Amino acid sequence: MRQSVLVTGGNQGIGLAIVQRFAREGFATVLSGRRPDAVSDAVDKLRKDGLPVSGLVLDTGDRESIKSAIKQLDDDGVTISVLINNAGILPDGTLADMSDDDLTASFDINVLGPIWLVRALAPGMAERGYGRIVNVSSDWGSFAGGIGGPGAYGVTKAAMNASTVRLAKDLPSSIKINAMHPGWVRTRMGGSGAARAPEEAAETAFWLGTLPDDGPNGGFFYDKKEFAW
Repeated sequence: MRQSVLVTGGNQGIGLAIVQRFAREGFATVLSGRRPDAVSDAVDKLRKDGLPVSGLVLDTGDRESIKSAIKQLDDDGVTISVLINNAGILPDGTLADMSDDDLTASFDINVLGPIWLVRALAPGMAERGYGRIVNVSSDWGSFAGGIGGPGAYGVTKAAMNASTVRLAKDLPSSIKINAMHPGWVRTRMGGSGAARAPEEAAETAFWLGTLPDDGPNGGFFYDKKEFAW
């Protein structure tokens, strides 16, 4: 079976930059997203550039979609050795008044989806004796920074950070899991006025996804340096 990198929310923004970073280094990279047309268009463009990329329809907020995607990978003989949990949403409103649907979706996509994917893929990583997991979080999820951002975003990113710490204790030592703050990045979520390009954030994701055996585990990083929880 081929060992590959899976990037959720990989058809745009930071996720797309992460896909490109791994693929340009020769990694077989699986670009996943919720919308089949967006996934197909992104894969076609990258393949025209000669990059080893394949597509996967995956809604991280839908457990059945995750199960279906994992089955598709198994059927295709694709073994995931590196998981980049990048997909996330930022609904409008405050935690006190945002809609019930947006609140539920925030936790499903930003927190539970990444955990479900880890639970699905980590056993195979453990069996093969190697795995790297990167949770793309945010400084808004930092208690040291005051849990910022609108709605449930900061709260769900704080929960993602907590799950990173807990999973680092629960998973075998051959699997390294870390969280990262990408910075304020020029994406659809970050806006055109953001200070950083997606490619800058992708560097830390690539670093954490290719850590050596003596690399960090259960940490939070920004530009490859430790960041305050």
